[in-house]
Amino acid sequence: MSKLENTLKHQLNDNEAVTYPDFNKMWDRIEKVEDTFQEKISATNVRGGHRARNWRRITIAASLSALLAAAPVYAAIQYDWGNLLSQKHGIQAALEQNLGQPLGQSVTKDGVTLTLHTAIVDENRTVILYSVDVGGKADKEFWKVKGLSLKDEQGNSIEAEYNYEQWDEKQQRYNGYFESDWTPGEGETKVTLTAAAVQSFNQAEQELSLNSNSTEPQTFQLDVEGMKSIEVKPFAKSENKQLFSSAVTFNNPDAKKWAYPQLVAYRGSTRVEPLPEAVFGTPGDNGEYTIKQYFKASEIPDGQTTYKLQYTKLERSISGGWSFDLQLSKKQMESGTIKTALNAPLEAGDTMHSFEKMVITPTQIRVILRAEEQYKQLPYYKYNLEVGGTVLEGYLYLSPDDDPYLITLKFERPAGLVIDEQTDITFVGKYKVTNHDDDKTPLLLKNISAEKQTVIRDTGGYEVKWTYYMQGKDLYVETESDDPHFGGVNQTYIGLGKERIPGRPVTVNFAGDGNNKAIDVYKDFKGTEASIYMFNYTTDEPDKETRVQLRP
Repeated sequence: MSKLENTLKHQLNDNEAVTYPDFNKMWDRIEKVEDTFQEKISATNVRGGHRARNWRRITIAASLSALLAAAPVYAAIQYDWGNLLSQKHGIQAALEQNLGQPLGQSVTKDGVTLTLHTAIVDENRTVILYSVDVGGKADKEFWKVKGLSLKDEQGNSIEAEYNYEQWDEKQQRYNGYFESDWTPGEGETKVTLTAAAVQSFNQAEQELSLNSNSTEPQTFQLDVEGMKSIEVKPFAKSENKQLFSSAVTFNNPDAKKWAYPQLVAYRGSTRVEPLPEAVFGTPGDNGEYTIKQYFKASEIPDGQTTYKLQYTKLERSISGGWSFDLQLSKKQMESGTIKTALNAPLEAGDTMHSFEKMVITPTQIRVILRAEEQYKQLPYYKYNLEVGGTVLEGYLYLSPDDDPYLITLKFERPAGLVIDEQTDITFVGKYKVTNHDDDKTPLLLKNISAEKQTVIRDTGGYEVKWTYYMQGKDLYVETESDDPHFGGVNQTYIGLGKERIPGRPVTVNFAGDGNNKAIDVYKDFKGTEASIYMFNYTTDEPDKETRVQLRP
């Protein structure tokens, strides 16, 4: 990953960039993407350098059964956690082994009670399980704990990697967990857990008289929930898919943190579900909140479909006073922790990535690799560990606060998985994506007009179709190939001597997703000719894999 990609990654995070496939369910689960799950937009698996075209979406989901504790110091009291930790098998396993540290602290304010129940602390992470009793809730209402963070004795803040709540219908409360990579040192460590606020939200909709048959941008005044207006641009239908690119202007920037606007479509009273490849919240040229959504064209026929803007409305915010003094220790987990130094390349002939160490705890296995360049992305996009015959699926994590040369792969450790010094552990990387930046030959676009024109160009031995046309004042450039092994053009730019004018991405593209069509737009383009360059392109090898034995 290039320096520019990492900068964009931080910009997206700072501007509350959020990607998710289903707005109605986003408070019941954190978004699923491809075959892995990511943390905090930190797994920036991009199609290539110079632009993050393939933000992977974030995933957390849920289910846990905690057993009645027997150990006198650390055993946690039995609670029904509902369906909170279904993808956090290691936390579930630790609780089943009575490895939870009981907390038992509550704070009540304005009729809402936040209770800390159990801490799970080992060499890899700190997890705190909590509940929120709001006294029942309305049908469309949901509550969130805002800004959970730890602070050590020196006053240093430790932000959550996860902070997630889920409504438990049976218990009539919210179950939640806080997770951080921070772990205490030797012995017990004093920390303070605080929450900025506990907030309630509701969903609302506003009708839009959108003409999806027109490809011209259409602007609608909103003046609701801090949103001033929305501009929606429908794109021409292609392969039974239609793209809508929207930009919301806020007159209250704080509302970006909770409004999560999106376009919704209805046929009669039935809502049409969008396709999952969507991106929400990337900043526009003038600070707009941009949205890219796809629908199946056959499900939104012209004249039979109505459109609305759906958004989240802040109903209530209870701030101040949410503070808990804790003493945390990872001592009970130390006997089940194995650290292994590694020194092996990712694959034969690879001098860019090498395995550096592995940390096995009762809840999780972490495999750390070192790259020769800062934020250099792994070429494989699916990660497994074969542990004594059991296959674990992992996810990649890049933290902006850690060493930029390190890449961490995390694998949840399921209950019953026995690991000792002699256990065979093999890393398996699958689906290789190779980035190419050697093609610097420009493509001359001639006679640019509103008429679509196509040029076939050889790129790395693949036939790539370039289509260009004007819509209003803007130039659009599309690239795609019929060969599935061509991964896609990452980003185009117009060369003007020593200066470059980069195209702005319109489509949503994920490395390794099998979709190589991309669209860039050049706003307010003037002229009838342009020399177009590629920053880079990728090629895909879905069946390629590498195997590296890590233990014994």
